[in-house]
Amino acid sequence: MRSRVPRSRVTHDRWLVSYADFITLLFAFFVVLYAFARSDQKKQQEITVSVDQAFRSLGIFPGSSRHLSPAPDGGSEKAVMPMNIVMGEDVLAPARVKEDLEGLRREMQQTLSNEVATHTVSIQMGRDGLVISLREAGFFPSGSATPRAETLPTLRRLVATLSRSPFDLRIEGHTDNVPIHNAEFDSNWELSSARATRMARIFLDMKTMSADRLSAAGYAEFHPVASNDTAEGRAQNRRVDLVVLPRTRMNFSVPSAATAAGPWQKITDETSETAN
Repeated sequence: MRSRVPRSRVTHDRWLVSYADFITLLFAFFVVLYAFARSDQKKQQEITVSVDQAFRSLGIFPGSSRHLSPAPDGGSEKAVMPMNIVMGEDVLAPARVKEDLEGLRREMQQTLSNEVATHTVSIQMGRDGLVISLREAGFFPSGSATPRAETLPTLRRLVATLSRSPFDLRIEGHTDNVPIHNAEFDSNWELSSARATRMARIFLDMKTMSADRLSAAGYAEFHPVASNDTAEGRAQNRRVDLVVLPRTRMNFSVPSAATAAGPWQKITDETSETAN
């Protein structure tokens, strides 16, 4: 007589095995992420301390700008950088920038009071910073990139004031929309660029501002401040704008104005030879 082999009992709980494996793997995944996060935090603290020490060695920020706070895990104290310093860049707080630029605007208004009164210079706050506009009528002969000799004392006073500020300077050449074609320039692009570059050359020759703070650009007729439909509007558009900008970088090796003029000297010499 055959004995009956009992059938294996079917269970509906086998999914628990897969679920338990999934939970285990998920737990391991988050453990690995946590370990990486702790490692990155340590590296970030080391970088922060290194950047802070570099700033202080340059005398840019006082010792009080760095303070210690307890680490969140109760371990050793860590350095905390001011909120306005971002990974090696000199970024002033917006309120401080606005205050400093406003102070510079008032100083420039006094320094260039005669020029402002005669409407050859205008000073106003712009989108990027403080804008000092030098009208063509007051500084350049028509169609030329060389400032009038009588304007050099004004430029010296202007540069002397700007060189004492911590800001960068972007020199922009602008024209009206009347096409130009003379012995020196074939287009408004060339004229506006040459005026900006020549002004940068003059500033560097005065040896009070380092080259790393300067940039020059030509915009031709494409950034007007008034309508080109009237003579007065075109006169306003023919200008060189000195845009005073908050510094967006930190130079760990700041060259002197005399040595910094070297690369610019070569560039502007080549530009002048091409133009002439």
